[in-house]
Amino acid sequence: MSHELFMRHRETLERAIAAVRTREFFAVFPESPSRKVYGEEAPAAGQQAFEARLGRPFELDQPTTGAWVGAEESPWGIELGIRYPAPDVDRMIAAARAALPAWRDVGPEVRAGVCLEILTRLNARSFEMAYAVMHTTGQGFAMAFQAGGPHAQDRGVEAVAYALDLQRRVPARTVWARATGRDRVERFEKEYRIVPHGLGLVVGCSTFPTWNGYPSLFADLATGNPVLIKPHPRVVLPLALTVEVARAVLQEAGFDPALVQLVVDTPEAPLTRELAQRPEIRLIDFTGSTAFGDWLERHAPQARVFTEKAGVNCVILHSTDNYRGMLANLAFSLSLYSGQMCTTPQDIFIPAGGIATDQGPKSFDEIASDLAAAIDRLLADPARAGEILGCIQNPATLERIERVQQAAGADVVRPSSALEHPKFPKARIRTPLLVRATSGQLDLYGEELFGPIAFLIEADDVDDAIARVGQLLATRGALTLLAHSTDAGVMARIEQLALERGVALSENLTGGVYVNQSAAFSDYHATGVNPAANATLVDEDFVASRYHIVQRRRPVREAGGAGS
Repeated sequence: MSHELFMRHRETLERAIAAVRTREFFAVFPESPSRKVYGEEAPAAGQQAFEARLGRPFELDQPTTGAWVGAEESPWGIELGIRYPAPDVDRMIAAARAALPAWRDVGPEVRAGVCLEILTRLNARSFEMAYAVMHTTGQGFAMAFQAGGPHAQDRGVEAVAYALDLQRRVPARTVWARATGRDRVERFEKEYRIVPHGLGLVVGCSTFPTWNGYPSLFADLATGNPVLIKPHPRVVLPLALTVEVARAVLQEAGFDPALVQLVVDTPEAPLTRELAQRPEIRLIDFTGSTAFGDWLERHAPQARVFTEKAGVNCVILHSTDNYRGMLANLAFSLSLYSGQMCTTPQDIFIPAGGIATDQGPKSFDEIASDLAAAIDRLLADPARAGEILGCIQNPATLERIERVQQAAGADVVRPSSALEHPKFPKARIRTPLLVRATSGQLDLYGEELFGPIAFLIEADDVDDAIARVGQLLATRGALTLLAHSTDAGVMARIEQLALERGVALSENLTGGVYVNQSAAFSDYHATGVNPAANATLVDEDFVASRYHIVQRRRPVREAGGAGS
């Protein structure tokens, strides 16, 4: 069956390989949660499948201590009560290592076919996944469906496409010939084998467990590495569903399901540090705080460590020919999922003298007031606001909002407030907080303050704004930079800054594309250049670092046994 899976998905894989070369628009899985696309019964069936998980143990046939653990709660206020098998880590690692040789030896095409089958089956369960993501991360349903389902699945396909393309470049065998004398030629038969780096550990994040996790999971699998998936203890279900599907496909295809296993821990007894330092763990993927990402990079020398950490994403406002569009775009970017995206802007630099616009000059105070009003308009309807904002995933973020708001005092431009959702009265929903600052207050705005918190920073002029952003990129890092300017010279300077500091730059966004968004097969997510990340989702280095090439050579003997 395993080779049949490659043939089944071959056309998709070839199209995906072409897409990552051209970086043009391409998507495998439809992003719309439409009955016309996924079937009339799909939404109800997905909701029922999710609800059937509540208050019950999540069965997985993998090594366990016999105990059950679970610490998830829904930011939307419903009871989850799901329990997961406590892992027997020693037996899990032994099982994964035992499963590696057969997976390694089948070759890249078979592995790619199995991976695509896993992703296709995950896509069929996108409504179930959407509810799982929604009620663990706090995302609104539409975002949970797209980012947790089709967009994440496309990122997985992207990683598999890179893996297949790169491994295909290595020939299985060749005959090498070299003249060593007038009448003598040395001939060697040479064979080349792809050898996986070893057991992978994927550490899930609390906000985008599948979108951030699938590139790592499928880059590991497609290059021959077994994987332990260690979800955030409060966001387990999306990755548990992923493991369930992956193990079923692997088993049906004739492989040991121990190639993918779920390691669930608790906030009181975390396992990540222990796992990360085990000599058997050779690959680690992590998305989360700078402090723990730095710790992994320093304390897991036996592994190749890929990290995406905190950064301070910035905006530079200089001038615009679409003031209303600029404000609407910024308002949505600041509000989407309550700023709980690693790409959300935090620091917005505005020259003290204001900016030129199609509506005439706008002062700093006018821009601040107009942006606050744009957010108010966007969130005026409670039901729509709840879908855009989602919920606050971590109660610590609520405390952070309150602390910053109280400390800002009179510098609050727009206070953050609680909203009540008509369907979920217990939901943790908060609107964006806007705080005024000056460019010299680096201690105020110079760290990532995760959540719906943004600073409107009065710079001396555009030169000061560019310099301050450059300082932040060098010391704190960022994943995104947004700039608005109609001056080609100013934009050229910002473009040069982005290039030198290794940050993705978006220019003059006034429509329906936002700085927060990153498209599979086209956008490179992070660069590995500045302190916010040491890797890119997804590029060749992200995939090729997960395997090696080992060769064998032997002389070719002529018929009759004599060498030539």
